[in-house]
Amino acid sequence: MRYQFWRDTITSAFAFSPAKQPVAVLLSSVLSSLRQQQHSNKPPLNKAWFLRIISAREKYSTNAPYPTLTSLEQYAENTYSTLLYLTLSAIPLHSLAADHIASHIGKAAGIAAVLRGVPLIAFPPPPNHHSNTSSLGGTLDTQRVQQGAVALPLDIMAESGLKEENVLRYGAEAPGLKDAVFKVATRASDHLITARQMVKNVQGGGDVGHAFEYEGEEGHDYHPSYGEEKYVAGEGTKDKSAQQREEVEKAFGVFMPAVSTELWLRRLEKVDFDIFAEELRRRDWRLPWKAWLAYRRRTF
Repeated sequence: MRYQFWRDTITSAFAFSPAKQPVAVLLSSVLSSLRQQQHSNKPPLNKAWFLRIISAREKYSTNAPYPTLTSLEQYAENTYSTLLYLTLSAIPLHSLAADHIASHIGKAAGIAAVLRGVPLIAFPPPPNHHSNTSSLGGTLDTQRVQQGAVALPLDIMAESGLKEENVLRYGAEAPGLKDAVFKVATRASDHLITARQMVKNVQGGGDVGHAFEYEGEEGHDYHPSYGEEKYVAGEGTKDKSAQQREEVEKAFGVFMPAVSTELWLRRLEKVDFDIFAEELRRRDWRLPWKAWLAYRRRTF
């Protein structure tokens, strides 16, 4: 029922007759404001993207296993990447280069988030009634009282010889667990490396380097002359590389989740991919400084 509630909330907001609910009222107000700024009757944000996020969350709300690493990537695309697309649209910015970079960053962030949740989903914490409990609701010993599921792709678990029952029985000592975590974390890191190189390419006056796999899908339809060396943008013709640099500069704040994702993946590597390590559950005091530095230097 709660997922249908959010679908109805989104629908009412886009119809400019929001339900008496804070999120619906605020979203409807933002849509109205953006539409006035753009002087267009076309919805400034893509309703299908909101519904995509809800459907993806619903699909895995019961901690259903990801059949493959590719399906985990698709979940990250349908949630974290899609949130970035919506944020870019709200700037407003409709850019092939920015969307492409955001796709990779969202996939990295989504995969990392699933990894971070492995201990919590495997050993659900008791209700947190006291402020002095840990961020996951107590020590690992108390968490193991109630067992859940292992949120890792089944194909990676099979390749690594990892069995769910061993994780639930032995925790961090389960045979093959570190190998499985390493393989999944490597895919997240690969997406960050790709996004970082794409930003450098555009900043250096080049192209992003490869085609955007979602170009042409709903919400990712761009001007037909976008891929040419000179293309029509707004009232005139602009140089492609210059326009892409402007777009990436404008979008850079939206790319900041790459910073926190990179920091966490480095911490995971330092503990030798022990996903249950206590160090991974602590806040990283360096994040504000690293985020400020990344934004100032326009790199991550």
